Amino acid sequence: MLTALAAPAALALHPAWHAAFWPFFLLIPLFWIAVIVAFVVLVGRRRAHWHSPSHNAERTLAERFARGDIDEVEYRARLEVLRANRGR
Repeated sequence: MLTALAAPAALALHPAWHAAFWPFFLLIPLFWIAVIVAFVVLVGRRRAHWHSPSHNAERTLAERFARGDIDEVEYRARLEVLRANRGR
């Protein structure tokens, strides 16, 4: 039983053990930084897609219709134009 406890302690004190595993102490934080950066980039791209100019134009058009600035016929015609040009 004493030998089983002494082996990990001897490995921890041995200089070759530290030399063999030091890159992992550097790689683990770099891995998590890469994961966080990838998450931020993906969320940023999705947010940019959510706030695309065509979506903002449709929202503005809907607000104008709700305020009564334009009637339903004009709203539907402009909305159709916006959606037809969305793919370009």
